[in-house]
Amino acid sequence: IRRLDASVVNRIAAGEVIQRPVPAVKELVENSLDAGSTSINVVVKDGGLKLIQVSDNGHGIRFEDLPILCERHTTSKLSTFEDLQTIQSMGFRGEALASMTYVGHVSVTTITEGQLHGYRVSYRDGVMEHEPKPCAAVKGTQIMIENLFYNMIARRKTLQNSNDDYSKIVDLICRFAIHHVNVSFSCRKHGANRADVHTVSRLDAIRSVYGASVARDLMEIEAADNDPSRSVFNMDGFISNANYVAKKTTMVLFINGRLVECTALKRAIEVVYAATLPKASKPFIYMSIVLPPEHVDVNVHPTKREVSLLNQESIIDNIQSEVESKITNCNTTRTFHTQNVYPSTPGLLSGSKDTQLNPSPPGTKSQKVPVNKMVRTDSQDPFGRLHAYLPEKPSGPLGKSADLAAVRSAVRQRRNPKETADLTSVQDLLNDIDRNTHSGMLEIVKHCTYIGMADDVFALLQHNTHLYLVNIVNLSKELMYQQVLRRFAHFNAIQLSDPAPLLELIMMGLKAEDKIAEMNTELLSQKAEMLQEYFCIHIDQQGNLSKLPVILDQYTPDMDHVPEFVLSLGNDVDWEDEKECFQAISAALGNFYAMNPPLLPNPSGDGLQFYKKDFDHELLSEAETTWAQREWTIQHVLFPSMRLFLKPPNAMATNGTFVQVASLEKLYRIFERC
Repeated sequence: IRRLDASVVNRIAAGEVIQRPVPAVKELVENSLDAGSTSINVVVKDGGLKLIQVSDNGHGIRFEDLPILCERHTTSKLSTFEDLQTIQSMGFRGEALASMTYVGHVSVTTITEGQLHGYRVSYRDGVMEHEPKPCAAVKGTQIMIENLFYNMIARRKTLQNSNDDYSKIVDLICRFAIHHVNVSFSCRKHGANRADVHTVSRLDAIRSVYGASVARDLMEIEAADNDPSRSVFNMDGFISNANYVAKKTTMVLFINGRLVECTALKRAIEVVYAATLPKASKPFIYMSIVLPPEHVDVNVHPTKREVSLLNQESIIDNIQSEVESKITNCNTTRTFHTQNVYPSTPGLLSGSKDTQLNPSPPGTKSQKVPVNKMVRTDSQDPFGRLHAYLPEKPSGPLGKSADLAAVRSAVRQRRNPKETADLTSVQDLLNDIDRNTHSGMLEIVKHCTYIGMADDVFALLQHNTHLYLVNIVNLSKELMYQQVLRRFAHFNAIQLSDPAPLLELIMMGLKAEDKIAEMNTELLSQKAEMLQEYFCIHIDQQGNLSKLPVILDQYTPDMDHVPEFVLSLGNDVDWEDEKECFQAISAALGNFYAMNPPLLPNPSGDGLQFYKKDFDHELLSEAETTWAQREWTIQHVLFPSMRLFLKPPNAMATNGTFVQVASLEKLYRIFERC
């Protein structure tokens, strides 16, 4: 028998704590949460094998602590074993960072409050490779792990499927995002750009992470017991109802704020659902259980994935009974969604002459459609017809992340908006929209086919045998105005990552310092309660704009236009007359949310000359992404919503919003003469 060298012992232990990239990300994210962070960003390369970078805005690491930061069993979370009985933090062993330094190259950049600069230091095998170097840093800590398992060849070879590990990391971050609704999370692959929409409630977080189809089939659940002889706990969460159908159980469980697994509880809930859901269907469960810290043993698993509870059987029985009662008393019936199946258009066109688009009933003579009146497009086809004639571009992050099914589901979910507030003025405005609707254009809007963008402002639409140019800015402005009135007082919210001071926004809109800015700021602060209640425009007590309404699901407005929007609220609204007030605010929101061309010139048109003058690759890449995102949003968000909700006013027939540019019948006459 020989005593193992300390480095061998540490490497073996590290392989148990950090089994693959996911536990490493979990440990770093939990450290960020312990540091009081409100923003946590994760960047991953090759599934975490080449790079894991976790940045936060927490309180940082003191300069004096850097030398022992990555030594084994060094921690700021506890000092005696008895502290484990009342532990509130996620970490407590002081093993995670040390383990990472034995199987990867770790570097730390940190700054604490009050320091003029931060420090960067690298670690290997638990010790610093050099003295901390002063550097520029933003608030908080950034930990970077490179070449994970570089010294464990067999382990590295078994983890070559980077996509599998990346999906697990995303799932982990999603689970944290659902529970910690006051923390902004983002996770992206290295080199990719991914927008992060902040949520303001737990249901919003579930909708953002798992999709609207999951969120709409959830119901709230609560359970509690305060009898010390049985159990002491509080539980709240969301569980799926009888309409939810999935092949795999999704269970997100937090106990005292710690993400854990509990097989016994999961099985107990699945037993209840087995009698309710169709065969082979599984539930969605989110639960947060709070117990006295002394009733939880967190030190039972190397990766802290499991915990042991006092009176666990009693707690599970209580929760199981509550779930069973909730499902039994649920008054909603099973609903089944059906959709019409349309035959493929190319197949119809390429078939024999006898093939008819609308077959006649038996015994009647079929009537042939003249070629100059034949409609060759399907208005239900969500894809623009123009794209079929353009060369395919390699699918970038935008294409991969675009889940069309989720978008359409979110749009359909708003087909019947919630009942508006019981205000006569709002109902009058909605009645004005109905009275002023152009019936002919309503037919075009409901059954048109999107072709593609003609330029930065106009899109091409086809309705029957007519081709139209449509002004996207005017169209989206009117749609947003009508949707604000329909969703009146029932908005979800977009949380701004950094609240914006009203005074600065108004001065930016005025392009000068003026007393008008101060007067408008004071006015809007006085009206903050009404703006929050009816329009979900939240202005805090410090005069900062912190929330904006969701008018169309899956769409966030261009924040470059916030100053003009705030200035419009201050200058253009008649606050004395209720109807005029609501109409002006709705119009201001419509102008703000309208799909205006981005400020950067379009790189695919004449705007390319702008970038050639002083070539900036990053600026060009940003412009290409912005314009591609706008066209995608127009095609997959604006037009499906327009078909469902827009009631075009009479003015659109004469103000250039809709312009007929071609007719198939007239074209046939021209070509016949030729």
